Amino acid sequence: MAAVNTVLVVGAGLAGAATAIRLAEAGVAVELVEIKPDIAAIGSGITLQGNALRELRTLGVWEQVQREGYAFDVTGIRAPDPHGTVVAEIPDAKTGGPDLPAAMGMPRRALARILCERATEVGVKLRYGTTHTGLVQDDAGVDVTFADGSSGRYDLVVGADGVRSWTRRALGVNLETRSVGMGIWRAFGPRPASVTRTDLYYGGPSFIAGYCPTGEDSLYAYIVEPAQDRSGLSPEEQLATMKQLSQAYHGPWDEIRETLTDPSRVNYTWFETHVLDEPWNRGRAVLIGDAAHTCPPTIAQGGAQALEDAVVLTDLLLTRDVLDQDLWDAFHARRHARAKTVVEASNQLAQWQLDHVQGDIPSLMRSIAQLTSQPA
Repeated sequence: MAAVNTVLVVGAGLAGAATAIRLAEAGVAVELVEIKPDIAAIGSGITLQGNALRELRTLGVWEQVQREGYAFDVTGIRAPDPHGTVVAEIPDAKTGGPDLPAAMGMPRRALARILCERATEVGVKLRYGTTHTGLVQDDAGVDVTFADGSSGRYDLVVGADGVRSWTRRALGVNLETRSVGMGIWRAFGPRPASVTRTDLYYGGPSFIAGYCPTGEDSLYAYIVEPAQDRSGLSPEEQLATMKQLSQAYHGPWDEIRETLTDPSRVNYTWFETHVLDEPWNRGRAVLIGDAAHTCPPTIAQGGAQALEDAVVLTDLLLTRDVLDQDLWDAFHARRHARAKTVVEASNQLAQWQLDHVQGDIPSLMRSIAQLTSQPA
């Protein structure tokens, strides 16, 4: 017997979709609401480390992910010189196990579609274009009203609605999300044949220039600069700015730059970070994923940590008989310190780059790989 029979999940990103799928597979009645009108996700591509792939396999979507993504086991380091010289090739740790790739790039839209299709397949009631407008709890459940005028009562509400979580605000949780001091240009486009893995260029006019293959015919490329207000730029000016910054980087970047022609495929955001102190729940409502912790993408663990939250939470909900303090204590014991360690490592790597300090990056990455290779 599960600890819950009816659950509302807010947000159809990685954490929310994974939570909904795992609960519905076990017979829990799950409603998943997403404020966006469809599955189109902000951003271009996503890098999934092995521990993320491990959790996607448990969701029954590995074959689709493998078919639509692009796997690789080595990261290249290139110099910002006229040739884009390869200065190191670093084998990536297979944190998901020896039978999974070390990393995989995917279009965010494709991953969102795969997860939402799986959710529908296992019986999740998925509603787009709405979110909650009121949460009223008592000892036995949560009464919820929605923006479309409907209402419902649930044993549990899971807030998986991102960095600026509406659920977090509705619960009265104060959490400071701060800028790390870096901004990132991202562009989605065709994959040149020379791009078969992630390569990172450190130095030059920007902190990092890199790219990740996301499929046989696609990649996303990115350039990290000091955070600044770019909101006044038109889409065409954003494209021109990213292309100008890329002029310092060569090798495959010379081919990528020629494909950057569509302003709608370029976006700019700041690196942000926060970690919510435990508890992450307020009564029968709990925050997971970016709503509870978010880190700059310096070690590509954001998606993996969101999936791990979902796995741990659902394991406990499905193996306990009652939603009580013991369950929440077990959840926080397994997730808070682990997520905080990953966020702090991501921030440390960003700070070294901001300070132009030669930090011990290999040791940092080994420690995170050792941590994330263990099941959450």
